[in-house]
Amino acid sequence: MDTTRFGPGVSAIVGLLIAGLGGRIYYRYQRDIRRSRERVSTGSQIVNTPCGSIEYAVTGEGLPVLVVHGAGGGYDQGLDIARATIGGGFRIIAMSRFGYLRSPLPTDASASAQADAHACLLDALSIRRAAVMGFSAGAPSSLQFALRHPERCAALVLGVPYTYAPRPAGGPQVPPSAVLEFLFNTALKSDFLFWLATEVARRILIRVILATPPAVLNDAGADERARVGQVLRHILPIRQRRQGLLNDAAVTASIPRYELERIAVPTLVLSAADDLFGTFERARYTAQHIPGARFIGYESGGHMLVGRGKEVRSEIMTFLRQ
Repeated sequence: MDTTRFGPGVSAIVGLLIAGLGGRIYYRYQRDIRRSRERVSTGSQIVNTPCGSIEYAVTGEGLPVLVVHGAGGGYDQGLDIARATIGGGFRIIAMSRFGYLRSPLPTDASASAQADAHACLLDALSIRRAAVMGFSAGAPSSLQFALRHPERCAALVLGVPYTYAPRPAGGPQVPPSAVLEFLFNTALKSDFLFWLATEVARRILIRVILATPPAVLNDAGADERARVGQVLRHILPIRQRRQGLLNDAAVTASIPRYELERIAVPTLVLSAADDLFGTFERARYTAQHIPGARFIGYESGGHMLVGRGKEVRSEIMTFLRQ
């Protein structure tokens, strides 16, 4: 817009308005990022184990449940998952996986090494056995835990799991999403850019980052919309999660087929057909090959299982209490 033709007074006013708007945006960003950093700097502990330093938080009393968070998470996302899916009567152990928040990224950051770190954390807490809940990108290490440490795993819950599923013979290799690649190089690289995207491009983030059709939220209640909004906000500060995000991208890019038939613990697997990460077939395949596993598939809900909160909570609590 050329304001010079209206005279210097108008140009100055427009400049002040733009500067004022920019200042207001920056103030809001500084307020929100400060709050997010304060939030993740409290409420957790760090323990040194033979598997390295591990950040974790423990809450509640009862049957121990190790909650393994997904991509973009940390111990805080694990606690959020537990609050949404589990009621009272359980002792929740939520850790930050490799590269997230204050858990360092080791040289070997494979799903197998992460599973061993889960066992190291339980050792440090003097917990012999625990149920394990792995969501999204937390599923590979949860499966490996059940395989590598079967005597430590009391039960296994996999929610919208990013696991192996065979491609049709001769089927095309799906290239990485150009949008996701762009986000990794921009919004997922900068606290400010991600915060700005949550303000001006929320529907895009819900589709691309949370893999949930935005239309699903239209029919959801206020509580569910608030939950999804909180998930986005709790990805901040993203700079402290970036190493974990990049590692998860590498791990999930080529998940091999695990020996599912050797898993001998009670297993519950849940997903939704419209999950834009395509976990529905992965979840069903996994449940079909774990002896005695139960698969629950919803027609809608996306990766966030929007609108399925009460059902999911009831299914998981009933399963764990058995």
